[in-house]
Parts: sequence; C-alpha cells; structure tokens
Amino acid sequence: MILAIDVYYIDDKAKSVGILFNGWQDETPFGIIADYRDNVTPYQSGEFYLRELPCIMPLLEKIDLSKVDIIVVDGHVYLDDGKIGLGGHLYQALNQSIPIIGVAKNPFFTNNNQVKEVFRGNSKHPLYITSVGIDAELAASNVRAMAGKHRMPTLLSFLDQQTKLFKNECRS
Repeated sequence: MILAIDVYYIDDKAKSVGILFNGWQDETPFGIIADYRDNVTPYQSGEFYLRELPCIMPLLEKIDLSKVDIIVVDGHVYLDDGKIGLGGHLYQALNQSIPIIGVAKNPFFTNNNQVKEVFRGNSKHPLYITSVGIDAELAASNVRAMAGKHRMPTLLSFLDQQTKLFKNECRS
C-alpha cells in the first residue's frame, strides 16, 4: 500500500491529509485520512520539517504503518546536496522503516546530486523527485508512471484538493 501525505495551513492551524492507494497507476484512492492541529509552528526557510512533521506524525497514528510500503510527501527528502528535508526527517522519525519519496514542484537551491527531474504530460516544468530507502531512479520512474495527463499526477492533485478543503471548513 502507498500513502501520500500533504498538509495545508491557515494561520496557526493545519489540516493533514493522507490518501491510500495500491499501485502507481491507480486513479482513485481507496482510503482518505485527515488530522487537524492548532498552534502550528511558523514556517522557517530551510526548516520546513519543524512545521510539517508535528502535523504528519499524528496523522500516521491513524493507520497501520506495517501495511504501508512507501510514503510520498509533498516536498523534498534532501535539500542542499545532502542536508535532509521533510522526507528525510520523516524517514528518521519512522526509524528508517518505510521508504520515502519526495515530490516537489520547485527545486531547492543547489540540490543537484539527489534530485531526479520528472517531466509529465506536456509540461515544460519538471517535478523534482528525491528519495530515501528506495533507489532514486525507481522513485522517479514510479512518479512518472502515476495516472494522469498533467505535470502533477491525478492522485497528488486530488490530495492537494483535499487539504485545501480546509479553507471552507474553517469558514463553517
């Protein structure tokens, strides 16, 4: 089973969402989990994990991680040529037990050695793939194979939409 995770913030509140799916070509998830947090740490450049990880860990407590083969995060596993990012910190927090693939829309400064660029659809802009616990080429190939005709795979776009529902939930 594959788990993809994203977090959306409004002020000091956050909604974390995870979608569960079986294969890279799946078009719809078979499960969705969510968690809400208050008093979230403010964003710090280059230290994104300090904000995001405390939102992700309670979400992971809602599922049986022994059934998760890989986790996909919205962000980087590695930052500037070896410094670990969100995905790397998550890998450590999980005792290096589950491989992590980071899918980012933007590069991180000088992060060249660990990044694989994946072009999808007709986009002239790549996705930036980093990974730990799984070969980087295989990670990039898996993301490239995901369902969808656009730069962002269908399931990852769906995940992003689920997190952004938080805007409407906050107004209710």
